[in-house]
Amino acid sequence: GWCCICSCTPTEKMEQTTYLRWIGDIPFDHKLDDPDFKVCDEEKAVQYFWFNEKTYRGEKGAIEDFFAQNYRPQKAKKESGLLRVRFMVNCEGQSGRFRILGMDENYQPKEFDTSITRQLLRLTKALDQWKALRYKEQPKDYYQYLIFKLEKGIIKEILP
Repeated sequence: GWCCICSCTPTEKMEQTTYLRWIGDIPFDHKLDDPDFKVCDEEKAVQYFWFNEKTYRGEKGAIEDFFAQNYRPQKAKKESGLLRVRFMVNCEGQSGRFRILGMDENYQPKEFDTSITRQLLRLTKALDQWKALRYKEQPKDYYQYLIFKLEKGIIKEILP
């Protein structure tokens, strides 16, 4: 025989779940984000994989040179892995809404020393040659990211 027990309380409130338009969208967070950073049309912001245009003046070489000149290595044995900084570039070429994600060599979540994360975040925010992107003559906001491959606190590679 079957036995089924159900419990429903009609007065319980259903939790409201907000879903992002796309995985990877970065909604504004008043605790983290500069309120002066404005996007043109959040609903039409494109992800980095939707276009193949070069988005930085001087391209990857300029970014690598900037970090080579400005990053101060934090020699620490345990500070190896990947640190990703994702952000938005608005239709005027300004960057904002920065988010950091760290992972170790086995792609497991990792928190890097703040001397590294703060420095890489500050330097990424200082990159000021992002290009304004246009699609079908319309200015576009877009998502961008940099991944820093770190070995013992030293940048070995910047992706993509």
